[in-house]
Amino acid sequence: MPDINFAQVFISFAVLLFSLTVHETAHAWTADRLGDPTARRLGRVSLNPAVHADPIGTVLFPLVALITGVGIIGWAKPVPVQTRQLGHPRRDYILVAAAGPASNLILAFAAATLLTTLPVSPAVGATTSSAPVATILVTTMRLNVLLAVFNMVPIPPLDGGNVLAGLLPPPLASTYNQLRRYGFVLLYLLILTPGFDILVVTPYRMILSWLPAK
Repeated sequence: MPDINFAQVFISFAVLLFSLTVHETAHAWTADRLGDPTARRLGRVSLNPAVHADPIGTVLFPLVALITGVGIIGWAKPVPVQTRQLGHPRRDYILVAAAGPASNLILAFAAATLLTTLPVSPAVGATTSSAPVATILVTTMRLNVLLAVFNMVPIPPLDGGNVLAGLLPPPLASTYNQLRRYGFVLLYLLILTPGFDILVVTPYRMILSWLPAK
C-alpha cells in the first residue's frame, strides 16, 4: 500500500470543496444579478457546500483521486440557468459561464498575496505555527489556478465550452453544442494526449509564475 499523507489529503479535499463552492456560487450570483433568479430560488447563491456538492463528483471521485493519484474528473451540481430570463441572453450567458473560473483566479491571487506575508514557506520551518497556514495557502493557490484553467478548456460541458458556444454564431454554436453528450469522453482523451500539456499544464504554470507568491 502506498504511503498516504492523510493530512495533505484532508487539506486538499477541504480546499477543493471550498473552491468548488465559491465557483458554483459565482455562477449562481452572476446569473441572479443579470436577471435570472432560478439559482437563487433554489438556494444556490450560497457558500454552503451542501447545496453545491454532488456525492459522487464532489466527494467520492476527488477523494479517490487524492488518495491514489489517479486522474479522475470530478464535478459539482451544475447551476441551472434560464437564458431567456437574462437581459442579453448570449452575452450574459458568457459572463455567467466565465464567473466560475474568474472566482477561482481571485481565490488564487488572494492566497498568493497572503502567502507573501508569512515568514515561512511550507517547505521551510515546518515546526513553526505559520507552516500549516502556508501549506493551506499554497494548496489554495495551485488548486484554484488548476480549476480555472481546466474549466476554461473549450469542451462542453466545461465553462470554456459554454463561453465558446456563446461566442460562436448561433448555427455554429448549435452544431458545437452537440459535442456536449461526448464531453467526458473528450476530456479523458485530452488528459491522455499532449493536448493536456498545451491547454492545461502550460497556462497553469504561466499563471502561477505571475502570482505574487514567494
